[in-house]
Amino acid sequence: MTHTLLVAGTASHVGKTTIVVGLCRLFASFDTPVAPFKAQNMSNNAHVVPTPSGGMGEIGVSQYVQARAGDVHPTTDVNPVLLKPRGDGDSQLVINGQAVGHYEAGEYYAEHWDRARSAARTSWERLSEEHEYVVAEGAGSIAEINLHHRDLANVETARFADADILLVGDIERGGVFGSLVGTLSLLPDDLRERVVGCLITKFRGDRSLLAPGIEAFEQRTGVPVLGVLPYDDPGLPEEDSVALPPETERATVGTDDGVPETESVTIAVPRLPRISNFTDLTPLERTPGVRVTYLPLSAGKQLAAADGVVVPGTKNTVDDCLALRSNGFDASLRAFDGPVVGICGGYQLLGERLTNAAVEATGSIDVVEGVGMLPTETRFSTEKHVEPVNRTIHGCGPLDGATGTITGYEIHMGETTLLSPVDRPFDGAGAATDRVLGTYVHGLFENRSVRAAFLDSVFTHADLDRSEADEPVRRVDLEAACDRAADLIREYVDLEPLGLPTRGPNDVY
Repeated sequence: MTHTLLVAGTASHVGKTTIVVGLCRLFASFDTPVAPFKAQNMSNNAHVVPTPSGGMGEIGVSQYVQARAGDVHPTTDVNPVLLKPRGDGDSQLVINGQAVGHYEAGEYYAEHWDRARSAARTSWERLSEEHEYVVAEGAGSIAEINLHHRDLANVETARFADADILLVGDIERGGVFGSLVGTLSLLPDDLRERVVGCLITKFRGDRSLLAPGIEAFEQRTGVPVLGVLPYDDPGLPEEDSVALPPETERATVGTDDGVPETESVTIAVPRLPRISNFTDLTPLERTPGVRVTYLPLSAGKQLAAADGVVVPGTKNTVDDCLALRSNGFDASLRAFDGPVVGICGGYQLLGERLTNAAVEATGSIDVVEGVGMLPTETRFSTEKHVEPVNRTIHGCGPLDGATGTITGYEIHMGETTLLSPVDRPFDGAGAATDRVLGTYVHGLFENRSVRAAFLDSVFTHADLDRSEADEPVRRVDLEAACDRAADLIREYVDLEPLGLPTRGPNDVY
């Protein structure tokens, strides 16, 4: 019999993802077959994986990381339902890795939720046939009583998976005991009986000060507190734009690397309202001597102080292109004389025009002029392109000098064609001039040769020498982050009630 543990929360962002990563890594360290699972996720940061039928589809990046932590080759079964918000109240619905359409919440629940539930249950059944343990992640709060009759990631998962529940509360927000007690009191009776324990996360200070509260909580509820996790960021990829600054605020990442500002470069990133797959920037953020600054669209004139620009992906290219223009950011981009790279939606934005735009936009507009920095045209259709890629790079433009083979993945609506001859950096794909490059490849900067070539061009533009020291590679960072998450669980959590395998007293984890 497969054992399923549902990691549920009192609210969003209480640490559920990190806990699932840590548990999956611990199970893997015991050589125990384990799979992560999130029945329904909402995220614009996605990754390409195989579908059970043999095609390719997309899942939330967190489930991809959780599978990696558990030493599992992920398929879309680990995240069978994905909602990708694109603004104005609607989201793209992805079931079993394939885009179904764009719907407002009411339409999704009325017309597509039963199909989503069926897909989620079938995916869990397949996982349970192949793995001894399934560690499921809930979504938001399990106490949303207005949604209990259609809460796929929490209520439905607990029921069809016959899951034990681990309830997680975040003490940094304040009122953690009230949140835990309130959540337990609002659970349906059958779910309340499944709760095997609680975790308190993001604690700072002397744990002994919590002892009276924990004792009182356990006496009141009969539910044990299995651990108190300290405030710690293992360095896992962010799942959604909540981790980014608001659209109207400027923020810089990477200033804590110990490199003097006079020896560092700044890469500006326009803070698109519908930004997606911003994890593409992570390898740059983690490189010593590199600052990544997210700029509000109203602050386009500040581009002049940057040394390079990356235009990221977007869930709605057309509306974000219009937002660029209405704020004058497009003119600032054209005036910038340093290296510029556009990825996916950013590539489309940098072209001459976007056609059949009503497919992508929230209005009925047909043709939208792009920023005009690449001689390309993108035509949108309802068909979505999803595939992993493995290509030879022909270094040119901002990536001059890059060689070898790159890996990554593509997830996009629309096809881009050239309007005039231009360099093609990746086996006939993408487009580049002497200082501007566009590509559909996500994970671009995870490739060392690409990252090094781009940073060479940025440092050259800044008139600075770049250190030749070995740079951190994202895969190494990801493995270290998974290990750190596992260390937190191992050190601070009572594992036995969670069903983890136990070892002899002389064994070392």
